[in-house]
Amino acid sequence: MKTLFINGSPNKNGKTAALAAALLKGKDYETVNLTDYVIGCYGQKLPGDQLDEVLGKIREADIVAVGSPVYWHNICGSVRNVLDRCYGLVKKGEFSGKTLYFLFQGGAPEQWMLEAGEYSMKRFAALYGLEYGGMATSQKEAEELGKKI
Repeated sequence: MKTLFINGSPNKNGKTAALAAALLKGKDYETVNLTDYVIGCYGQKLPGDQLDEVLGKIREADIVAVGSPVYWHNICGSVRNVLDRCYGLVKKGEFSGKTLYFLFQGGAPEQWMLEAGEYSMKRFAALYGLEYGGMATSQKEAEELGKKI
């Protein structure tokens, strides 16, 4: 099984990456740090835009773990741009057969923030055919969720 971790944090070795390491412990996985890619917002295609490269990696993976810090009460912009840009580019159900895990952490997020982020990821998974494997917001939750992979 090919496993992909999409890291939305600008801190490549921070808490979001640590959650991925806990979730995917003992598994070989590729990391895509979104801040290393040029990905414009919805309605924009910047010169050198690399969204297709990221989508190609998702298409090749069996397991996709998306990690985001909580910024402005929700998913960070780099992850949001990928989700938004899939609209119209990715066919409904195109990612079927894959499982999506969501890693969402912040300094002191309130419950409604976590629920809003998870709602977005569940909707994304449902629209594009991914099985939603769950969300982890702490090291312990990531370790527990990782046992199911």
